[in-house]
Amino acid sequence: MLALQKLRPEPGIALHDVAAPAAPGPGDVLIAVEATGICGTDLHIAAWTSGYASMKSAMPVTLGHEFCGRVLQAGPGVPVEAAGQRVTVRPSVLCHDCAACHAGDFDHCTGRKGVGIGRNGAFAAQVLVPWENCVAVPIAMPPEVAALTEPMTVCHEAVETAGIRPGDRVLVIGPGTIGQGIALFAEVAGAAEIVVVGHDDAARLATVRELGFPNTADSLGRSLTEAVAPWTGAGLFDVVIEAAGVPSIVPEALSLLRKRGVLVIAGIHAAPATIDLTALVRDHKQIRGTYRAPVEAWPQVVDYLSKNAARVGEMITARLPISRADEGFRLAAAKRDSKVIILQDEVRS
Repeated sequence: MLALQKLRPEPGIALHDVAAPAAPGPGDVLIAVEATGICGTDLHIAAWTSGYASMKSAMPVTLGHEFCGRVLQAGPGVPVEAAGQRVTVRPSVLCHDCAACHAGDFDHCTGRKGVGIGRNGAFAAQVLVPWENCVAVPIAMPPEVAALTEPMTVCHEAVETAGIRPGDRVLVIGPGTIGQGIALFAEVAGAAEIVVVGHDDAARLATVRELGFPNTADSLGRSLTEAVAPWTGAGLFDVVIEAAGVPSIVPEALSLLRKRGVLVIAGIHAAPATIDLTALVRDHKQIRGTYRAPVEAWPQVVDYLSKNAARVGEMITARLPISRADEGFRLAAAKRDSKVIILQDEVRS
């Protein structure tokens, strides 16, 4: 089968033929992949930016961790009714051997491996995963929308971490998939005003507006503060969520918060950020980090996607077969598309 792999710890990825996975062992299922999203993490891995050295031992490894598919075959110990189910998959696979796992504190597993990072992922026709990581999705949900579940859980967790309350004014920095999803869940939380800002991001900001968020700005050629000036005249923001992964904008993002406001960092940064701690202290501001969502968030997100499939589907601006995955990566890296989904050829026919 065709698979998109990271072969060596250097820039580059390769699309080539690999053997299909072996039959599933105890507790595992073999999934026929239908749709896989290209994530910012995949782009970082392809470019081999810092922060992914731990995956060297898994190479060559098939990428892809945002996906949907049907259970093709179930291993021993998996319920018989699993076969044929459409599922999405939590990509963080527990080791079940560390002290945290033995204590039942699975969220703090120290030996976890990521699907598509530490073990083979879903830029391929089939992928082998633990059944315990599978989350059922409605059979009527379009596969490409179901493939958005993982990034949308990240967005859900960012909003939960921010503690957005009804009436809050929220600034979202970064109009990519995560920023778009954050805007959607901030709306669910009752935010009174949501502003989304990008940098040289006309195409993705257009998608934000299509999703129903008219308050957008582009900071190209001006500062972040200047870009959001039309909204700060009414006061600074209650919550700022940074989803751009640009360290240099963090100090300015902090300055756009009201006293006792909350800055949430959702972006992955390749370098440290410098902030004014005195201003942070005197204005009682908070900085919070957000990352992986807890298990219980997944069914909530699936329910949201099921009820809002047409609207959320607007986030997907390119659909390509696996044979054109390299083109999909170029589109995603160029920021010309909001979300690029790779479909298996047989799904497209």
